[in-house]
Amino acid sequence: MVPDLSRRPAVVLVVEDEMMLRMRAVDMVEDAGYTPLEALDTDEAVAILESRSDIALMCTDIQLPGSMDGLGLAHTVHKRWPAIKIILVSGQLNPSSIDLPPCSRFFGKPLQAWQIIAELRSMIGQA
Repeated sequence: MVPDLSRRPAVVLVVEDEMMLRMRAVDMVEDAGYTPLEALDTDEAVAILESRSDIALMCTDIQLPGSMDGLGLAHTVHKRWPAIKIILVSGQLNPSSIDLPPCSRFFGKPLQAWQIIAELRSMIGQA
């Protein structure tokens, strides 16, 4: 029997350097019915994006280690992989909408699970 690949859950890349926050975000992605991938910094995120073609959405913190911050990563993803939806989060920064890539969303920390799950489903559809 051939698996129905159209029924596979969407893949969401979570980019967060703080382990507990990353674990919580991964739980939200799984609770929404999607498949999570994890990156600890912006360089690892780009490497994952370059190696996969199935990522539907990236959820990234803004303050991250690596060769750029999360906002720079979001703009890079928007330019190189325009089909990937983007959610940015921060507990310390509140960027204006003109600083965000087009069609991306921003949420302040602490994240509300129901709100993130609803936004994931709004941006990439039901799992």
